[in-house]
Amino acid sequence: MSEKKEKLFVEFPPVSTEQWMEKITADLKGADFDKKLVWKTNEGFNVMPFYREEDIKGLQTTEAVPGAFPYVRGTKDNNNWYVRQDIVVTDAAEANKKALDILNKGITSIGFKLKVEEVDANFISTLLNGIHAEAVELNFKTCVRQSATLGAILADYFASKKYDALKLQGSINCDPIKKMLKKGKNLDKSFIVENLKATIESVKTLPFYRVVNVSPRVLSNAGAYITQELGYALAWGNEYLSSLTEAGVDTALAAKKIKFNFGIGGNYFMEIAKFRAARMLWAKIVEAYKPVCPRKDECPNVAKDGTCLCAAKMRIHATTSKYNKTIFDAYVNMLRTQTEAMSATLAGVDSLTVKGYDSTFQKADDFSERIARNQQLLLKEESHFDKVVDPGAGSYYIETLTASIAEQAWKLFLEIEEQGGFLAAVKAGTVQNAVNATHKSRFDAVAKRKEILLGTNQFPNFTEKAGDKATCTCGCGCNCENGKCNCGPDCQCGCNSGSNCCCGNENTTEIPCLDATREATQFEALRFATEQAAKQPKVFMLTMGNLAMRLARAQFSSNFFGCAGYQIIDNLGFDTAEDGIAAAQKAG
Repeated sequence: MSEKKEKLFVEFPPVSTEQWMEKITADLKGADFDKKLVWKTNEGFNVMPFYREEDIKGLQTTEAVPGAFPYVRGTKDNNNWYVRQDIVVTDAAEANKKALDILNKGITSIGFKLKVEEVDANFISTLLNGIHAEAVELNFKTCVRQSATLGAILADYFASKKYDALKLQGSINCDPIKKMLKKGKNLDKSFIVENLKATIESVKTLPFYRVVNVSPRVLSNAGAYITQELGYALAWGNEYLSSLTEAGVDTALAAKKIKFNFGIGGNYFMEIAKFRAARMLWAKIVEAYKPVCPRKDECPNVAKDGTCLCAAKMRIHATTSKYNKTIFDAYVNMLRTQTEAMSATLAGVDSLTVKGYDSTFQKADDFSERIARNQQLLLKEESHFDKVVDPGAGSYYIETLTASIAEQAWKLFLEIEEQGGFLAAVKAGTVQNAVNATHKSRFDAVAKRKEILLGTNQFPNFTEKAGDKATCTCGCGCNCENGKCNCGPDCQCGCNSGSNCCCGNENTTEIPCLDATREATQFEALRFATEQAAKQPKVFMLTMGNLAMRLARAQFSSNFFGCAGYQIIDNLGFDTAEDGIAAAQKAG
């Protein structure tokens, strides 16, 4: 019986690429193959309509194994990831209560966002009370100037609790360049290196705490293409690594303290390929520094020349994008975040935050937080995404995408290095201008409905009203009401981008900053204006003639005007124009 199964596929004759092309060409009936079937991506390469085994011959990625250098298939031999939820801390006791609650609901990683004045030993002790740090990943975000102080407080706290330092996992989000990109602050290199080095020193007793953060997520949330996000991320990480090495920090230690915080867009297969390419390219960059393994005589993951290959492992936290989320038809955001979560987890990220579907217009409530948590838990417990490492490996399409994205991102990385490095490019505004140009291009594509946002610029819910949803033009989605952002001058939401900012500090920028306006905001502004008008505009569908044609035209027209919030009055059709006019007059 087994022999028959093995011979089953042998009975089908092989079909060559030439034969496939002959069939496709015949079916196209003279139409141009490249124009009809080849996808000309914004990433700088074309995607073919089909791929064969011959397309991946010679690719290094096909020879990789999970957990082995260059880590294209993952930095570990399993696909388990931390399920993370972030908490904005306003009161230590309340934040602690919430943290304990969500830990009992499946969360395995917590991100605490702290104000500057909250960084003291008593506050941290209250915040972490009852949380067993060895069993959960703990991440902290605060002002760059306070990162080293926070690191020292955490190290002392964990020591006082007699935790095993080798079991403690977490991070401190010390990332000065992120502030430059979001806020337009022109920081000196000496200030950057001093704070990064001090933060590393503060956690010397916590070997697995990553405290130097690279945050290409801000690029993703500003609309950057995938190759831009990755190319700039590599240059960003290399800037920190080279600067710390020059400042006397051991290369292996510096590399092991870096953590990457990526965004996840809605391009399913490309996002999978992005993370695979990211690990591979970062491993190559770190390898070039030849970091020496401090345990080279006993560590099995050492190259023949003594290079520490563990230092070449990229630690990745991923967060679902804010850029493509919408206020209207917000439940569609669940579909978007689910697709993004699938991309990230199939690609083998180390931890993941799924933002609530309502994050565009309010602070997440209990329902949206529960849904966001369960989206990850379902992928683990029911879809078993954590049971298979890199399931995309060997796929002709994904392997080709990985190689293509890596090639384009590497070109961008080299361009930035030739310009003097990432910090120099940021100071010159090169990075911001390039990403903002992409942002404008995507904005235009959404405006012309070349890029579809379901429920916003195509197939809107005609009866939906904004109600008390925020109408803040900056699109930050936090603490906004009646069209005005109440974030204040210390806004951390990233909405202070030029004239769109209403935080009161748009004139403090010293260098260009990123425009983080969501791409749905222009259509949402139309809907808000229409809804707030004294009289809602009406559109009457006066349909006549051929049934199929009139339905198609009515659907197009309904969508067109519905996207602006107009009231649509549809009908089943009229025999004469006079009948239609009479019905329109009757409808007012």
